[in-house]
Amino acid sequence: MREGFALKLRVRFTKNGSMKFIGHLDTMRYFQKAIRRAELPAAFTAGFSPHMILSFAAPLGVGVTSQGEYFDLELAEDMDPQEFVRRLDAQMVDGFSVTAAKAIENRKSNAMSLVAAADYEVGFRPGYEPSFDWQSQIPAFLAQPEILITKTGKAGERQVDIRPWIYRMQIKAPRILFLRLASASANYTRPDQVMEAFFAMAGEKLSPHALLVNRLEVYARKPETAMQGEEETDREPEWISLLEAL
Repeated sequence: MREGFALKLRVRFTKNGSMKFIGHLDTMRYFQKAIRRAELPAAFTAGFSPHMILSFAAPLGVGVTSQGEYFDLELAEDMDPQEFVRRLDAQMVDGFSVTAAKAIENRKSNAMSLVAAADYEVGFRPGYEPSFDWQSQIPAFLAQPEILITKTGKAGERQVDIRPWIYRMQIKAPRILFLRLASASANYTRPDQVMEAFFAMAGEKLSPHALLVNRLEVYARKPETAMQGEEETDREPEWISLLEAL
């Protein structure tokens, strides 16, 4: 149940610097406390143990920075989204920044369920650059009919082909790689998994400390293409940012 539900906002924020070492649950707790400090009119569930009606779009791995993180928040009062951004951003510590908020037109819209893809920049820490000419190996890597990785779940280990879920892989700068990867719950693909498979193809082993990963944006499928099904992988789907998928 909702108490005093008046407005639902989708909020965009960044996570940089030392905050990249803060895990997902601690990030959620931090924003709950910041919303209270900002005296924003958050809506709460009813009952004996009310909690803030707040949901995050996509967990971010520890050690990964981001320029495009999202959460949905229900408010008990109408409020100008820009005023919400101003007041919440004023409570942020170094490393967090609230950059945008929009009212959600479809109140049943849920950021977590909409997540379908994400963009990343991948670089290498000083001293961990590959010893091989990795840029020239990208076409051969993408030309493979399948790229198998091992995933571990409740049922144990299984082999998964991630090739359909690597939408883009290209050079962005001399030492920076751009990746667009599937990020829905059914096909979530991490940059480190892609890079481990890439190194393995080249006969190299990726150090667990080698990568610098920065998430740039999180996407939903465009409404007109969202019903096409995940099995259609002959061309890249069309995307919109979660801030547009309202």
